[in-house]
Amino acid sequence: MAIKDINKLTGTQRVAIILLSLSEDNATKIFSYMNEDEITEISYAMSHLGAVDPKAIENVVIKMLSELTGGAEYHGNLHTTERLLEKVLDKDKVNNLMEEIKGPQGRNTWEKLANVNEELLALYFKNEHPQTAALVLSKLTPDHASKVLSNLPDDFAFEVISRILSLGTVKKESLERVERILRTEFISSIDKSQKYDSFEMLAEIFNNFDRSNESKFMGMLESNLPDAANQIREKMFTFDDLLKVSSKGVQRLLRDVEKSVLTMALKGASDELKKALFGSMSKRAAQIMEEDIQALGAVRIKDVDNARSEIVKIAKDLIDSGEIDVAMDNKDEFIT
Repeated sequence: MAIKDINKLTGTQRVAIILLSLSEDNATKIFSYMNEDEITEISYAMSHLGAVDPKAIENVVIKMLSELTGGAEYHGNLHTTERLLEKVLDKDKVNNLMEEIKGPQGRNTWEKLANVNEELLALYFKNEHPQTAALVLSKLTPDHASKVLSNLPDDFAFEVISRILSLGTVKKESLERVERILRTEFISSIDKSQKYDSFEMLAEIFNNFDRSNESKFMGMLESNLPDAANQIREKMFTFDDLLKVSSKGVQRLLRDVEKSVLTMALKGASDELKKALFGSMSKRAAQIMEEDIQALGAVRIKDVDNARSEIVKIAKDLIDSGEIDVAMDNKDEFIT
């Protein structure tokens, strides 16, 4: 949903809206007068804005109405932010800055780790050296560190505790090396908007399985860990879940999907799903699409799965950015 009430915006968010409403050249000139901390703060706000209502833009930049181009929505997202930054900063600085923005909420590595679920941290440490775990835990709050240790195997946890006792003064180089590893191998893979737990992680993994592996591993879970299987299934977003997207959302999604990909994805799809997607097209376009699907003939299941995965990825990106809504349970209903 587009931002409408500017009274709820921070000063930084308002600056971000102004920059987005300018041409890239003008915006980059303004960036060039800022220091790195200011760029970081404004870039973070810009990349999380999403859609901004035209009236809200006018209210924020009332003194600049003559420079606006007529009221189209502006979308603050990671791509737009990164493109602007590349015009005023070197590549390494842009990469580091975007890592900061894409990581969990927080302004540096250690603050970001404070927002990471303890079970996820423990899962990561199980594959690391105890010395690394000890160093990282020493930088966390006691409460958070205790929860992480509680989720580690007893022997490993004891080894970590022993190494914390003997840490002493940590060399700056060692700290920077660990921080760099955490940024590149761990934090950069975590969505900034939520704390992932193991069920969410596995739901993402299952979303990327092909049909055969998804069925095989889900079957194993259902046989051995039925409760876990149910929780993972509830968090998954599949091609069939497009039925839960509003008609307006489907129209928005289809703008980003290539026709050939959609045609392949709909091969063998349920009549209900095809009807839902065709309902967001013109009668003529739906008819042509149906004919194209029939003309495909026999296709490999792998090709269909790949096409569906591509559409699901696009849909999830649009859901995350707030551009489309989805009802993930029966309590959510849409008026179309």
